[in-house]
Amino acid sequence: MIHHVIPLAASGLKIDWARMPTYNTIMSVAAGAGLLLVVALGRLLLTPGRAISPEGWVLAFGALGFTLVTTGLHMTLTWPLAGQGFPFDNIIFGEPALAFGVFLFAAAFYLWKRGAELNSADRIDRSARVAMPISVFVFGLGLACFGIAAAGWKYTLFAAPPEEPISGEFARWPILEASFMSGLYVLVGIGALLFPFVLRRPSSRLAPVTGVVWGLAGLAFLVFGGLNYFTHIGLIVNTM
Repeated sequence: MIHHVIPLAASGLKIDWARMPTYNTIMSVAAGAGLLLVVALGRLLLTPGRAISPEGWVLAFGALGFTLVTTGLHMTLTWPLAGQGFPFDNIIFGEPALAFGVFLFAAAFYLWKRGAELNSADRIDRSARVAMPISVFVFGLGLACFGIAAAGWKYTLFAAPPEEPISGEFARWPILEASFMSGLYVLVGIGALLFPFVLRRPSSRLAPVTGVVWGLAGLAFLVFGGLNYFTHIGLIVNTM
């Protein structure tokens, strides 16, 4: 899902795919699914009388967390990415995916040990108190998302090369895809910045706003990641 700047857009592009990981497809799908599930669980918690089965959430968060931690950790520690000269990919996608995967893993562990508390009478206040300390890190990552979005717009880091199907049709206007991807990071960043304040006042209007921005970003990452299974395969075939 992460594309590269103008040097990649030259005609006759050839890439040594044996040294270039392309697993950001599964990372995008997992990140999108994770955001959607976080919104869904939050909505359940805020709906009075709705019973929650913690076992299913443990499995979902654990599976997505494992996917994002393993791939995100490898991408983060591979510097620069596969020696191809694109270290910003490590920062743009590897590090946020790693952090989100750790969050999901932590949530899965908590729900495994204390999931019954989700059906208690004071579940909203209890969940807010539990999540409050980690909200500092979430807020910091929200600032990081704004930094990534600004860099994407300024340097058009998400521009697809002409050799990539579908996305490559817009290679002459790199600002289009840069705006799309940067916009997704802005949505995630808004939700992350609001998260600590939602925990302080779960019944405020900030909760649905956070749910909307994370839900839209999650859906976009999920669909775009699925689409990239075609576009990235096409890019590989066209640049081998």
